[in-house]
Amino acid sequence: MRDLSIILPCLNEAETLGNCILKAQKSIEALKLDGEIIVADNGSTDGSLEIAKNLGALVVHVKEKGYGNALRGGIEAATGKWIIMADADDSYDFGQITPFVKKLQDGYDLVMGCRLPKGGGKIMKGAMPWKHRWIGNPLLSGIGRLFFESRATDFHCGMRAFTREAYQRITPRTTGMEFASEMVIKATLQGLRIAEVPITLYKDGRSRPPHLRSWRDGWRHLRFMLLYSPTWLFLLPGVLLLLIGTAFGARLQMGSWKVGPFGFDTNTMLVCSMCQVVGLQIFFFGIFTRVFAISEGLLPKTASPLDRIYKWFTLERGVLLGLVIFLVGLAKLSMAVLSWKAAYFGAMSYPESLRQVIPAVTLITVGVQVIFSSFFLSILSLPRK
Repeated sequence: MRDLSIILPCLNEAETLGNCILKAQKSIEALKLDGEIIVADNGSTDGSLEIAKNLGALVVHVKEKGYGNALRGGIEAATGKWIIMADADDSYDFGQITPFVKKLQDGYDLVMGCRLPKGGGKIMKGAMPWKHRWIGNPLLSGIGRLFFESRATDFHCGMRAFTREAYQRITPRTTGMEFASEMVIKATLQGLRIAEVPITLYKDGRSRPPHLRSWRDGWRHLRFMLLYSPTWLFLLPGVLLLLIGTAFGARLQMGSWKVGPFGFDTNTMLVCSMCQVVGLQIFFFGIFTRVFAISEGLLPKTASPLDRIYKWFTLERGVLLGLVIFLVGLAKLSMAVLSWKAAYFGAMSYPESLRQVIPAVTLITVGVQVIFSSFFLSILSLPRK
């Protein structure tokens, strides 16, 4: 096994690929490591392959299109115990990989480059569009730190290093630009040791536009973060809706409520009922997603709030809880029917009649939700190969 493998994803990078390879070769020689340079080609037609081969780099052909596919193809062909990846557009300086190697030697599993000044990095003039520098990268990196409690300042830096063992634990699956987010998120969730190295981002040397599509790829990063965070995508919004609907509904059960010029009554109770039903369903989606992701190996088992709720929420307890809620709602509905009977099954006084019916119908609906969600959760929990 070699000491180091340097991976360059490539799609028509003839203008800059040669410089990147030469810089990488000099760094390997200066570090006195047994290293290799792998160009993971994604279908170049501009002579990039010939440049790579003439300079002694190993070319790996990756048919499946996409940034993530190209990197995975190159990494799977690598033989080094340490792997460094960076773009082949000459925006990253392969002559400055020494800090990455030192961090790997110190025992870190993943070493992230940081281009943002907040983390000590530097962005040269014209190297990054303003919407990436001031909006996209800070916003998405901030969301990543919030959702996953990661310490990485620059989630999407294309220059990073990692050990082979770490990559095998992370097992990235995404095919596009979100590969960068997936690596950091999974490394954080797996509890791997992550370090950060300040770097400089240079203006790339290409005369053509970059492959990156700002809004499309930004959405793919955000979507991936949401899908890997059931707590933020489901649990918190669901609980918030449920609490708001329950609190306001309980107050309106006692009678109309006026706050300044605003009056709240049974129409608001209907909205509260909607919040309760929708909130509870979103909450259950969070539990379903968490259980499925863990069973499929997409997320590790942790002591998250969802996991603690799931351990308590057995099929029997769920069915019993749902049945109690259903019966309470049925009892309240029966009382409403008795009131209707007292009116000789004619028109009832408004809005008092709705003040009886809305909570009853809501409780019956919620009870049915809890019962059948318990059965579905039990089905998801069945062991399978």
